Amino acid sequence: MAGAAASRSGLKSALPLLAPAYLWLTVAIFLPLSAMVFFSFMTDLPLSGKPWAFTLGNYAAFFSQSLYLTLLLASLRLGLEVTLWCIVIGYPAAYVLAKVLKGRSREAIFLLVILPFWSNGLVRIFSWAMVLREGGILDTALNALLPFKINIDLMYSYPAVIIGLVHSYVPYMVLTCYLTLQAIDDSLIEAGRSLGASRLQVLKRVIIPLSMPGLVAGAALIFVPVVGSFMEPRILGGRTGTFYGTVIEDEFVAVFNWPLGAALSFILLAVVLVILAVASPVLRRAA
Repeated sequence: MAGAAASRSGLKSALPLLAPAYLWLTVAIFLPLSAMVFFSFMTDLPLSGKPWAFTLGNYAAFFSQSLYLTLLLASLRLGLEVTLWCIVIGYPAAYVLAKVLKGRSREAIFLLVILPFWSNGLVRIFSWAMVLREGGILDTALNALLPFKINIDLMYSYPAVIIGLVHSYVPYMVLTCYLTLQAIDDSLIEAGRSLGASRLQVLKRVIIPLSMPGLVAGAALIFVPVVGSFMEPRILGGRTGTFYGTVIEDEFVAVFNWPLGAALSFILLAVVLVILAVASPVLRRAA
């Protein structure tokens, strides 16, 4: 009884501090989402001045046209590939930051890791366009170093989209893994080595299992936005960069068909939630 009373008292005292955050979340997230749900069941926008009615046709369009399903599967594949590349690149970098580097060298590398957050997304994308295009920075540098001429032109290709997305999202993997790796007691690693385990065995049986929460969190933070991404595919992929997110952007910006764009967005949200729900038992065991 006393514990329950203390808990209620603590909640009452914390309510004035929590109220602004929850009010902002309600205004900034739930109200726009509610409006988009409303739009997704309409034949046209009320703001357009045209007659409108409620319909399920926007959702039916997804199932009646195989193009949408094909693009959704391509976007899910893109999300998986980018997440895997972020793990391959980000996890070793996080381990070096947490367990190898010390002092100012760690601070310098950490600064380089978070540097992409300090620049606009479009700036990063167009920077890669300058690097990957024919006659760009990469092409010019390689031809200056090599005795033979080569032609490097990755613009408007699937690898260019992967490169741009990995560059944008790999810091999430580094940061989440760094936090869990830093929390691992060095004595556990030393104990494994003293018992005769090799470096690979210590990595597989001690370090990776204990750092799995960071891997899971980083993978979720990367996979969800990448599936709906449109800037990198649009600019770096060209015609090959047509994915589910670019189609949604076209419906809102180019075609101005907000009801269909909203319906496609919520179908994507539902698919992602189903994937996370199916994977949640595995994720809980990993965490």
